[in-house]
Amino acid sequence: MSGLIGRKIGMTSVYNQEGKNVPCTVLEVGPCVVTQVKSKETDGYESIQLAFEEKKEKHATKADIGHFKKANTTPKKKVAEFKNFTVEYKVGDSITVGAHFEEGEFVDVSANSKGKGFQGVVKRHGFAGVGDASHGQHNRLRAPGSIGAASTPSRVFKGMKMAGQTGDKKVKVINLKVVKIIGEKNLMIVRGAVPGHNNTYVIVQK
Repeated sequence: MSGLIGRKIGMTSVYNQEGKNVPCTVLEVGPCVVTQVKSKETDGYESIQLAFEEKKEKHATKADIGHFKKANTTPKKKVAEFKNFTVEYKVGDSITVGAHFEEGEFVDVSANSKGKGFQGVVKRHGFAGVGDASHGQHNRLRAPGSIGAASTPSRVFKGMKMAGQTGDKKVKVINLKVVKIIGEKNLMIVRGAVPGHNNTYVIVQK
């Protein structure tokens, strides 16, 4: 899927044509620089590599500096590959949000969700706990309960819903409607929520 790299600015709300207040997310999308064009002859598949957001040269490795110099651009912070671009781009080209997306179309947005740290089964999986407090039960309100293992099978099955690290995983939200595009500020407003905290990088695809 073709797309661009951006960042999540925050949430807002706009009024649609029916006069309803719709929750929306503001994204800064592009401009993205084409840093590499891959082909079947040289790489085995076709795609283009895009880079987003300026990065100080002192914070970049020599390999990155050389890679970006081939595209006649400065080092960037975020790099991603995209396939199935309908328009052919060359190395060094800059793609803006207004040139690639239109108002009214639907896009998919993926990003890393907010990290919640190590959490119990109630917060992580929505468990209700063992039961109400009663005589003989001590601190069981948020306990996971039995996990079903005894002398047979003498192990815990993989995928068992237990306590552990929550969040900070790649999440894709599909079919978000593009409400408005502000080309001069590289902003896109989409209807609905986008995963991740403010300023996190997002991949917008169509």
